[in-house]
Amino acid sequence: MATSGRPPRPSRRAWAQALALLLTGLLFAGCSSARPAPEPHPDRSTGPAPRPTALSAACEVDLPTAWRSALDAGELRTPTGQRAVLTDTGPGWTVVQLTGGDHRRAALVRGEGAPRTLLDLADPVEHQLLAADFDGRRWAAFAVLEGRTLDSPWSLYVWDAETGSSRRLARAEQPGPLPQPVVRDGTVHWAQGVGDGRATVYAAPAAGGSPRALRTGVMDTPFASGGLLVWRESVGSGTRLVAASLADGRPATLPGPLAALRDIRSVVSDGGSGRGAAGTWAWVEGESAPRLMVWRTGDTRPTAVVTGSPAVDGMDQLRISGRLVTWRTPETSYALDLGSGSYARITPAYGYAQARDGALAVAYSLGNAKTSDSRPVIQVVDAGRLPGLPRCG
Repeated sequence: MATSGRPPRPSRRAWAQALALLLTGLLFAGCSSARPAPEPHPDRSTGPAPRPTALSAACEVDLPTAWRSALDAGELRTPTGQRAVLTDTGPGWTVVQLTGGDHRRAALVRGEGAPRTLLDLADPVEHQLLAADFDGRRWAAFAVLEGRTLDSPWSLYVWDAETGSSRRLARAEQPGPLPQPVVRDGTVHWAQGVGDGRATVYAAPAAGGSPRALRTGVMDTPFASGGLLVWRESVGSGTRLVAASLADGRPATLPGPLAALRDIRSVVSDGGSGRGAAGTWAWVEGESAPRLMVWRTGDTRPTAVVTGSPAVDGMDQLRISGRLVTWRTPETSYALDLGSGSYARITPAYGYAQARDGALAVAYSLGNAKTSDSRPVIQVVDAGRLPGLPRCG
């Protein structure tokens, strides 16, 4: 994917770098007219983040003991003899890749239940589970990369909890954005390369039916924001944010401060409730002096919340859940508490953290992840039950 200041023009080198970051995370884990969109399904809402009087620059603090205890208590139990890799998490569910012997599978874990197989991967060495989404009731969508490089084909599958079976929804053979499916109200949304450096955003009924093309352009991976699907798209010599309604696929309007953004990267929102765009957004701005920017509905302008090394060096894979913003650097992962105005390292070295839709998951390896005697650890907690990080000063 492109960096700030350049359109996200596909190139094998850029995609390979993005895949390397993603697969490193997998390795150490063990993932027309504009109009507002309608309300999303209430099960996907985590409520608004508690608002401090004003956003300002945050300070770094030590991770509280209460957080460590909560994470330890939330360790995901996996079958004996199988190594787990965190893919995605959400309210009451976690999708993992499980490998044991000559067998590899994609699996869904709900609460404290046993992993339920989504798909047995055809090649337990080459094939990797990349991303997933689950509506919490019936439909899950997940993407499988069919090789070790980003120009390898990938397939998108839909799983039906009622039948326990999966079917392939799409297969991408052209280079394009990393797959990250979005499942809302019985519809699966995704983007894939279509040639000539372009990609198309699609929507398809999870129960079956032909995919519908929503838009084609030079773009990054779309993500959900309230009732919208949003992505970065090339415009002139830079990039801007573009949105479509998740309900009907029509172009939608973003709030003014977001519509005005240009040449940012790693943009994300809380994906929660409300008409139109969700209430909290974060992104990385700047090349030589990168900074984490945050904007919330009602704010006059975005605020630079985290600046300076090492927390912003290589900052990527941002996620938001309620008051928490998580991100990863090449060295570790962090969590920012918008309520307290502070942030903390949340994983050991090379660990991965993901806040999403009320859940917080962390993954890391005890010992050298490249050796057979290491132990992957995955911990999942209810983010809303965690105490606030210590305040600055």
